Amino acid sequence: MSGVLAVLPKISRQPPTDGIRLRATLCKRDGIALIVSNVVGVGILTTPAIIAGLVPDPIAMLALWIVGGALALCGAVSYARLARLWPSAGGEYVYLSRIYGPLAGFLSGWTSLIAGFSGGVAASAAALVVFAGRYFPALASDRTLLTHAFFGIRVSLCLRSVVAAAIIALFAALHICSPRSGKNTQNVLALALTGMIAVFVFAGFASGHGSWSHFDTSQVAFAPKNWLLALIPVMFTYSGWNAAAYVSEEIHASRRSILPILLSGTAIVIALYAALNLVYVYANPVQQMRSSLNVAENAAQVLFGTKSNLVTPMAIIAMLGAISAMTIAGPRVYFAMARDGAFIRAFARTSRRFATPSLAIALQALWSIVLVLFGGFEQILMYTGFAILLSSGAAVAGLLVIEGKKLQAGAGRRRLLAPAIFVLATAAILLDTVWQAPKLALIGLLLVGGGIPIYMASRRANRGQCAVLPEHAGAD
Repeated sequence: MSGVLAVLPKISRQPPTDGIRLRATLCKRDGIALIVSNVVGVGILTTPAIIAGLVPDPIAMLALWIVGGALALCGAVSYARLARLWPSAGGEYVYLSRIYGPLAGFLSGWTSLIAGFSGGVAASAAALVVFAGRYFPALASDRTLLTHAFFGIRVSLCLRSVVAAAIIALFAALHICSPRSGKNTQNVLALALTGMIAVFVFAGFASGHGSWSHFDTSQVAFAPKNWLLALIPVMFTYSGWNAAAYVSEEIHASRRSILPILLSGTAIVIALYAALNLVYVYANPVQQMRSSLNVAENAAQVLFGTKSNLVTPMAIIAMLGAISAMTIAGPRVYFAMARDGAFIRAFARTSRRFATPSLAIALQALWSIVLVLFGGFEQILMYTGFAILLSSGAAVAGLLVIEGKKLQAGAGRRRLLAPAIFVLATAAILLDTVWQAPKLALIGLLLVGGGIPIYMASRRANRGQCAVLPEHAGAD
């Protein structure tokens, strides 16, 4: 450990702030709701089919979701410690900046802007319109309304993309102009989604139309490496468990509250995912799940009849919650970057009337709308997924360095367990990605590296403008 400590830059304990701070208006309930909405999305309705294809054994498949949840809990414990060190807006941007230097933090934040949050908002809005189209077919129409060329690129607009863009703009306006209504909306959506999943699960088992024999050990053999390979989509389905870390500056008594928030939110997600997968297997044998495009819909048809339509409302609420959660969390990263002078200074401004990072929220919404209208957000998300996972792994690896120094001073070894497990699992997934799809990883890193000129220009323009507050300002 001492060799690793020697090569890393000196870790800064200063908070990444100047005189601009966001108000502490969020409580534990708000943070938990943010995590639930940010994690639970369409992935849990479709990913189990991928898992069943790789691991055609019901017990092994269910164990995967528990292991994935345990790894997410390890990450939550690690992020809680990082957030207690630096209770400021920005999440990984703050942690990487303080551990590895400002460029590392900026690249993490740049990834969040071009893909992580903006691409996620675009994808969720597009999916929302498709699901809503089952009730209002005209909304999901892909008929071309307008075609125009921008800088040699021909863009075609259809009603589906326009409606998705309008939804993004609506949530941005809500979280800019009414933070109280915004967080209340977020809480209602998270509660509604949790309740709908609970009803779906209990009603599914109560219907009696499934079979417990589906849980018998499968006779289909699978290679042990498939189990580790299947852990990758499981972990991506759990991604978002760290959402509350991005808004830790706005949480009351954040140093005391952040651990229970992260643990409670992640534990709720684990319970929801485990319950859903149990009812999926109860409804269909694993062999049939492998060929399902939407496992949840197939399960609903078996349990409640072919005319049942319980999954669509659940998916719509999940997409609304995800758009709202990412509209809250993502802009805090760009706000923190601008506040530190690592990004365009204007995006550190807050609304005088509402005290929200209005320009940062507008920036993310605008880029998400561009991605929806021009298309290509699926490719951007695919290419940058490697860098997003690398950011969280590097942040927790930095925590290992910090805890390692404490260990040298005589602190307990048990504090290293959770971050070490998370770092090892993340490293295994990253190495597998490099091995299986090196081009994907390389293109993603090149897209992230494209932000370096903006970083350099911002640092030059903002030189000497960032004053730092005392270390524990505004913490609790």
